[in-house]
Amino acid sequence: MTEASLQALNGLRDLTMLKWYVIPFLALVIYIYVKEIKAGRKTGNFDAVFAGLTIFGIDFFNETWNGWVLVLTTRSAFWTAPGDTALRTMVGWNIEIMVMFLLAGIAWYHTLEEDKKKKILGLPNPLFWAIGYSAFSVFVEWYLNKGGLLIWEYPFWERTFGGIIQIFLFGYLTFYLGAWFVITRKTMKAKIITLAVIYSVPILMNIFGMGIMGWVY
Repeated sequence: MTEASLQALNGLRDLTMLKWYVIPFLALVIYIYVKEIKAGRKTGNFDAVFAGLTIFGIDFFNETWNGWVLVLTTRSAFWTAPGDTALRTMVGWNIEIMVMFLLAGIAWYHTLEEDKKKKILGLPNPLFWAIGYSAFSVFVEWYLNKGGLLIWEYPFWERTFGGIIQIFLFGYLTFYLGAWFVITRKTMKAKIITLAVIYSVPILMNIFGMGIMGWVY
């Protein structure tokens, strides 16, 4: 295994790593979701909550298959996050990243125009903002990688034009497009079912990988 992989596995899900700033992080997430649910009860519109949970769920799937890559190659995942953290939950995931993705979808949703059909630069505004948020996220990842906090091991997933395009498409844009897909379902039932499918896939992957095969990633 690469040195970054070994570092990412060190202290994996070790609760002794917890730091006090996790508490205000969790309080902030709870507060924002409670506010969105309260607003949804008044208006009947829970799309901000669906957007937030969708993006987090897709990232959960991404981090799960990324862990499988480490197990199957016995070398490295596509990305690892070996740096200091309050809690490392997977080799490429930590509590700080999780909080970010829990809030990213809500932020994206509130950036959208009231009229979802309104266009910006010829693009539907949800797509325009999906591209914008994804580009900004890749910009941040670039510097996290440069600073050694987020390690990219493989040549097709690194700071090259081709690598950045892949990270843009599969690391972020699909997340926001997924959120757009969920909130445009016509019924609450359809939205809930779609969200349930998004979460069931990584949950089953983790049950198989960690429970049956005994994989730890």
